[in-house]
Amino acid sequence: MTLYRLLCVVALATAAPALRADDTKEFLDPANWHGRTDIWSITDGVVVGYNEEDPKYNTFFASKKKYSDFEISFKVQLKDGKGNSGLQIRSTLRDDKKFVVAGPQVDVGAGYWGSLYGEGIGGMMRASKPDDIKKAVKEKEWNEFHVVAKGTKVTIKINGTTMVDEEFPNLPGKEKNKPAPTEGIFAFQYHAGHKGMKVMFKDIKFTNLAK
Repeated sequence: MTLYRLLCVVALATAAPALRADDTKEFLDPANWHGRTDIWSITDGVVVGYNEEDPKYNTFFASKKKYSDFEISFKVQLKDGKGNSGLQIRSTLRDDKKFVVAGPQVDVGAGYWGSLYGEGIGGMMRASKPDDIKKAVKEKEWNEFHVVAKGTKVTIKINGTTMVDEEFPNLPGKEKNKPAPTEGIFAFQYHAGHKGMKVMFKDIKFTNLAK
């Protein structure tokens, strides 16, 4: 190979963007998740929460591993548009019997779609605008979420519409003097107050940006 060709090869290799890692298989490994088995299941990467009775408290399907910076996308559906759910990020498991979790939550449900809510840590962190919810969300159909968390910044999109995109250095409400978590578990929510609710998450793709 001539020096000229060698320099061209080096230049092309340098210019080519690095391929993003795909950590989905490891993330969705059933061994990485635990929760109430009468409510939650994970099969072929599809997470389903269903119970005929009201659990009386918010319960979660929680990852065993902790994560910090990440990118995740998924499609979610509340059957018949009924009930409320969400995806906890950078959260903490507070009860390993009832699987109660606290931390920031990407909300799923009427009036709250795409909001960032502080489950057990002070309340709403940033509510989605009603006009954005009306424009982006299909209440009874599958909705695609795209969530990125890097440092203190969290971005949430639904079907391509940005719902939240800002820095969250501190917790909300009475906890506002405490720093917001930058690491923790993920957890899918099954919300209390709904009999026969069914929530499904599919086409989940996850990238660990902390690597």
